[in-house]
Amino acid sequence: MSGNTPPGLAPGDFWVASGHHLCDRDEAGRIHGTPDLWRAFCARPELVPPEEACDKERALHASLMAEPMRAVSEAEIAALADADAQENFRVFLRFRDRVVAEPCLEAAWLALYRQGVGGIPPIFLQMLTHLVVRSALEGVGDPFTLRAGELLFRTQRVAIHQGALLVADEEILDHKGGDGGYGALGQLLVEAGAQPREVEIDVLSEDNGHLYAGRSDAHDFALDIAEGRPGQHGLARALERFIGHVIGEQVSIRPVPVIEDHNWTWHVGLDAEATAIANDLWQGKKVKQARLARIIWLGVLDFAEASRVLPRVAGKPVYLAVAMDAAQKLRLKPQNLVAGLPLRAREDAA
Repeated sequence: MSGNTPPGLAPGDFWVASGHHLCDRDEAGRIHGTPDLWRAFCARPELVPPEEACDKERALHASLMAEPMRAVSEAEIAALADADAQENFRVFLRFRDRVVAEPCLEAAWLALYRQGVGGIPPIFLQMLTHLVVRSALEGVGDPFTLRAGELLFRTQRVAIHQGALLVADEEILDHKGGDGGYGALGQLLVEAGAQPREVEIDVLSEDNGHLYAGRSDAHDFALDIAEGRPGQHGLARALERFIGHVIGEQVSIRPVPVIEDHNWTWHVGLDAEATAIANDLWQGKKVKQARLARIIWLGVLDFAEASRVLPRVAGKPVYLAVAMDAAQKLRLKPQNLVAGLPLRAREDAA
């Protein structure tokens, strides 16, 4: 793809596929789903009636496409002939109703993870996270911060080679996968679990960073998050923006190579693997070097407003950790920040 802005894409716009253009933004910068956003949810293949669907299923879907916010009775759902269709509509409507009960999509994201996401399809949670991360990064022009933001809602594969610590989008690697030849970077990602036929992955750099916005929906840039690289700092900036916008806490985050702190008081693992490793280290358990090597990013978080921090953590650093799993996959969980940060209770930030 060329560096020119694709047709229909405003200069500097990114992640159009998130559906952010189907949202309204208020004066505080929070986003609100419009009927068109909910039509996009209704257009998911799980809800679109198949050829063999009964007339009532077709009528229900058509009515939701026409009026996405309308109330749907249990009797309407029970009248559908297909039990799977009944369950799909129930799941969607419960999700929709929980989201629209909140004042904005950021508040809905917080509420879902605070109250529990059981029964919500992962794809719906990913779509909502995509939207709120896009909202948090509104106005950001740095391509390394934007590419790092993708880690908050898309699974990555990790490859370590010649001083580079590369993360690349798992879905894109799988899509491009197959048998045949590949380049040097393709080989690295094969070793990380991909099976590419022709994996053409550019590593984001100062030279090609201007191409990111126009290609952002392709998710086809790898990011180097090794120590001292722009991607390492990009992840810190993306997390700062997300915490400030969605959780409502102004923080500063600086990447660090190791944790050397005899008074280590608080940490947040940003994925399941990092949480388990950091917990073991904090408890003084012996961690094998091979497992310790799965930690691929560390950061120190400081709060701008010290009064917001739990007394026993006040004035002390909060460590953030990111790790790949044994299969060299990275599944970041920004929701770990919701319960994990050492904050005093107050009204919902969003």
